[in-house]
Amino acid sequence: MEIEMLALAKLKGGEDTFSKFMGWMQSEEGLGERRKFAIPEKTIGTVAPDKSAVMFKVFVTDKDGMMNFVSGKNAAFKPISDECIESVQLWELNEVQL
Repeated sequence: MEIEMLALAKLKGGEDTFSKFMGWMQSEEGLGERRKFAIPEKTIGTVAPDKSAVMFKVFVTDKDGMMNFVSGKNAAFKPISDECIESVQLWELNEVQL
């Protein structure tokens, strides 16, 4: 079952933080890790004008895997998470009938 989630990550200060974070997320390793719990090709992302935060709408196939990843417990993601991420918020999105 696929669910939609919204992730907001506040990045630590520093000139290279955004590029390091996004470089890893778009790398083969990052894409491979993300494929374990989501569909990266369907992910929609945006960035704050000052590059201090990123937000992603993620199409999740394994909620526990997603939560493990964004909490920094994923072994492959932990080093970049520790270096670049100050905090993360995660929401589960539900359609509202009009």
